[in-house]
Amino acid sequence: MKEQFRLDNQLCFRLYTASRLLTQAYNPLLSGHGLTYPQYLVLLVLWEKDSQPVNDIAKRLLLETNTVTPLLKRMEAEGILTRTQGKKDARQMIVTLTKKGRDLQDELACVPETVGSAVMCKSVNRDTVPALFETLDGLIKQLSQR
Repeated sequence: MKEQFRLDNQLCFRLYTASRLLTQAYNPLLSGHGLTYPQYLVLLVLWEKDSQPVNDIAKRLLLETNTVTPLLKRMEAEGILTRTQGKKDARQMIVTLTKKGRDLQDELACVPETVGSAVMCKSVNRDTVPALFETLDGLIKQLSQR
């Protein structure tokens, strides 16, 4: 067997597995609030800056608007946010948190620390996280230019 085809030599497999397992770590923390991990990401974007166009949210999450729109519709049906036509451009949908969506920030305040603690190990710790972020940001930037 050629070494290049060994599973253990695939960066993509390690990234995929780490991503999948990390997402699983969020599930028990979010499911009690009726949220999925992608919905949590939308909330993070809106907690940083509320009342944003769908396009801006999609861009921030590095997703297509046709991926984000159904997610936003479900969140709207659950009373977490509203979608309204833009005042300057009626084609643009503005997404705004409801009180329920804003209150979730306090309810989920323990999530970052809980998940952060779960991933800490010998090679991932407070000292190595900045370099890990830099490495992953470089990889994301390289791959998003394709």
